[in-house]
Amino acid sequence: MQMENIVCVAQRINMGTRITFQLEERYNLQHGMSGAGGAIRVERARKQRATTHGFKLDRGLVKKQRRVGVPFKAAATAESEAQVRTISKDPIMLANYVPVYVMLPLGVVTNDNVLQDRVGLENQLKELQAAGVDGVMVDVWWGIVESKGPQQYDWSAYRTLFQMVQDCKLKLQAIMSFHKCGGNVGDSVLIPLPKWVLEIGESDPDIFYTNRKGIRNKECLSLGVDNQPLFHGRTAIELYTDYMQSFRDNMEDFLESELMIDIEVGLGPAGELRYPSYTKNLGWEFPGIGEFQCYDKYLKADFKGAALRADHPEWELPDNAGESNDVPESTEFFKSGGTYQTEKGKFFLTWYSNKLLTHGDEILDEANNVFLGCKVKLAAKVNYQMNMVAGIHWWYKAESHAAELTSGYYNLHHRDGYRPVARMLSRHNAILNFTCLEMRNHEQPAKAQSGAQELVQQVLSCGWMENLEVAGENALARYDREAYNQILLNARPNGVNQFGPPTLKMYGVTYLRLSDKLMQQTNFNIFKAFVRKMHANLEYCPDPEKYYHFTVPMERSKPKIPLEVLLEATKPVEPYPWYKETDMSLDVTGFLDYIVAIIVRIFKLKLN
Repeated sequence: MQMENIVCVAQRINMGTRITFQLEERYNLQHGMSGAGGAIRVERARKQRATTHGFKLDRGLVKKQRRVGVPFKAAATAESEAQVRTISKDPIMLANYVPVYVMLPLGVVTNDNVLQDRVGLENQLKELQAAGVDGVMVDVWWGIVESKGPQQYDWSAYRTLFQMVQDCKLKLQAIMSFHKCGGNVGDSVLIPLPKWVLEIGESDPDIFYTNRKGIRNKECLSLGVDNQPLFHGRTAIELYTDYMQSFRDNMEDFLESELMIDIEVGLGPAGELRYPSYTKNLGWEFPGIGEFQCYDKYLKADFKGAALRADHPEWELPDNAGESNDVPESTEFFKSGGTYQTEKGKFFLTWYSNKLLTHGDEILDEANNVFLGCKVKLAAKVNYQMNMVAGIHWWYKAESHAAELTSGYYNLHHRDGYRPVARMLSRHNAILNFTCLEMRNHEQPAKAQSGAQELVQQVLSCGWMENLEVAGENALARYDREAYNQILLNARPNGVNQFGPPTLKMYGVTYLRLSDKLMQQTNFNIFKAFVRKMHANLEYCPDPEKYYHFTVPMERSKPKIPLEVLLEATKPVEPYPWYKETDMSLDVTGFLDYIVAIIVRIFKLKLN
C-alpha cells in the first residue's frame, strides 16, 4: 500500500500537478507519554550572508501541545493535501527543525600538523552537504597546535580545514581539545599532550590526575594545578586561555564570517567535565566503577585544608573505594550503608564534585572573556566518555551510583548531581552538550545496572530547567534505525508540533562520526533519512535564524554564582515527560527512504 501511494504521488508530479507534501513518513504514530607566536595565515574567509528575522522562540517547556498525525498511506487524499505544506518554506514547521552535525575523524589533522587526505575529505564533505547535513565538528588539538614549545602556535592545517568546510557550505563546531587522544573507547589515533608539557610532568608528575595507588593519568592536567604557575610561569588555566586567545586571533576572519556556530571548551578527559575515573589503557573494563582521581599532591593538600576548615583535621581521602573494575557492593565505600552515606563520605563527595564545578566555571569564564563579541556560543560537554557532560550510565540504577561518583557527579536518588552543573553553565549562557543519546537500557548487560535512558532524560531536563540550550551526540558509532530512532526521540521528547515550536527540542545533535563505514551506500541512505527526520521532514535550511537559532555577539558572563546557590539545585525534581517512541520513526528500510528522496528530487525539478 505504501509503495502504491508513492507511485500515485509520483504520477501526480509527472502530470504537472503543483502539489506539495510533507515528507513525514508517518508509518507508525502510535506512542504514549512516558601571545600568539608565528601562526601561518591563508586567504581570509568571506562573510556569509544572513537574513534577520524579528522573532524569538519561546520553548514553553511545561505546556502541553496538540499531537496531530496523518498516516502516510493517506498522503495523496484530498483531506491530507489540505494539511500538507511546502517542504522548505514553512516557518511553522521550521520551529521543529533540529540541525545535524557530523564529527570529523579524530586524526583529520595529523600529529605533523598536516591535513589528512584532503581530496577524500573534500569529497565526503560535499556528500554530507548534499545529504542536508548542517555542519561538522572537529577537535582542535592542543597537542598539535602548540607542540613546538610554549606559545608557539601553528594553526595552518586547521585554517586549511576551516576554509574547506566553508567552501562546502557547512557550518563548524570547533572543540578546544586540551586532552590526549588515545586510551578511551573509540580513540583510533594517538595525539598526546604537548611534549613540553609532558616534560614538565617528568619532574613534577603531580600535574596529572592520580589514583590512590599513585598511578598517573596523562590524558589531561589535574584540576589541582588550575591556578599553580608550574608551566614556565603560567598556570594551567592561563595555558588554556592563551591557546583560545591565539585561536581567536588567527581565526578572526572565520569568526567574522559566522562559519563557526559554537566553540566547545574541553574541560577534562575526552573533553568532558569529569575526572578520568575510567581509562581503558590503564586497565579499566566496562562496567567497572572506576576510581577517585584526587591523590596528586595538589588535590590532597586542598582536601586537607577543606577538612581543617570543617574542624575535622583527622579526615583523609578515601582508602576503601576499591579498584577500577570492582562492583559497588564489593567495596566498603559504595556498598549499601557504606562510607558514602556517612558524614565523612558526604563531605568528601561534596568537596570532590564542587572542585569539578569550580574548575568548569573558571575555564568557561576565561573562554567567555576571550570570545567576547564573537557571534558564537560556548558549549560544555557532560559525558559518555563539547561543553560536554559525561554519560556515566552504568550503575545508574544501583543505590550508590558508584561510577558517577568516581567521575565527579554526586548524583543519587535523593540528590541531583547534574542540575548544579547546568546552573553553573547558565551564567555563561553556554550550551550543555550530553552524550549517549542513542543508548537504550536493554542493550546493556544486566550486570551493569545501566539507566542510559533515564540518565539522558534527567540531564536534558536539568538543562532545560535552568533555561539552557541543550545539545547532544551519540556515544558509539551506530548505523541502525533503532539507534537513530532513540536519538530522534531525545531530540524532540514530546514530538513535533505542527502548529509552532515543540514543547521540548534539542539545540542540535552531532553524529559520531564521519567514516568510510558511514559513507557506505546502505548506511548513508539510512543516515540521510535520519537527517531529514531531524529536520522535521523539511529540506536543509541554510539560515539558522529561520529555525530560531539567533547568533548575537557574545556578552560577558553573569556574576559568579556562589557554591551554596549552585548546591540548592541538588534538590531532586521530576524530569520532563518523554514519549515512549519518537513520532518521526525510521520504520521503513533505507531503500524506501531512498525512493522517497528520489521522488522529492523529481518534484523539485518539475517545479523549477
